Amino acid sequence: MTATLLDGRSAAEEILGAIVGEVSRLDRPPHLAILRVGENEASRCYVERKCATAKRIGIRTTSRVLTASANLEEIIGQIDRWNGDSGIHGILVQMPLPDSAMHGAVFDAIDPKKDVDGFNPHNFGLLAQGRGGGFVPCTPNGIVHLLRRYGIATSGRHVVVIGRSTIVGRPLSLLLQSRGMDATVTQCHSKSENLREIAKSGHILISAAGSPGLVGGDWIGDGAVVVDVGQNFIADPSAPSGKRLVGDVDFAAALDRCSYVTPVPGGVGPLTVAMLMKNVLMARIANGC
Repeated sequence: MTATLLDGRSAAEEILGAIVGEVSRLDRPPHLAILRVGENEASRCYVERKCATAKRIGIRTTSRVLTASANLEEIIGQIDRWNGDSGIHGILVQMPLPDSAMHGAVFDAIDPKKDVDGFNPHNFGLLAQGRGGGFVPCTPNGIVHLLRRYGIATSGRHVVVIGRSTIVGRPLSLLLQSRGMDATVTQCHSKSENLREIAKSGHILISAAGSPGLVGGDWIGDGAVVVDVGQNFIADPSAPSGKRLVGDVDFAAALDRCSYVTPVPGGVGPLTVAMLMKNVLMARIANGC
């Protein structure tokens, strides 16, 4: 069996192309403000990618970097200034923060109408209740888009999600169970017993654990669909930077076991950025300024 690659790059370009047309019809472009705290290299790369994509499709960006020693008052102070600025339509705080204990307070501080990451409790609550009308977290939304684009059925299927973060695992599980998706979801995490056996039972296996090589070939059921959300940098002396990006899944082993699989890079990552841009456009249209 040779798996079909789920091409996130081409799917993302389709979304971005549609956004360009929408932005061109606005009297003022959408404006995204991004806050980064500390000098985490991966975070810096992600912000640069988001800014470059925004510029390419006509979305304005403003970036601010605080030192890793910035306290919660400083971080929320910057968010409050952007909350009160009618010219800012979307606010993104790049995760992770140097102190993970700050995450909840930071999510709470962002105006739900500008919360283009979808992490504020208001937007998360709308998702949990299946009510719609709020911003949906970008990575889960991108995964759902990718499954639909390739005609992969979820109704009545067993989906195993490895990871329970509020950024990917939890909102993704909610989306997959929502009306129209109708999947039966098993959500696993680091304390789950018999993780390999549970993973192998899934018609669709989604790994968002952030653990390179976690999912081996013997974790994948024959013909399963595998979505690899992992974004892990590992040492590679042959690479110009001395490191390379890999997922959670043993990609070579997965190719011989599954029906569809996302590559890393080029799978989920581009769709995360595209869905962010879509949320920023939605925020601009709803704001009207």
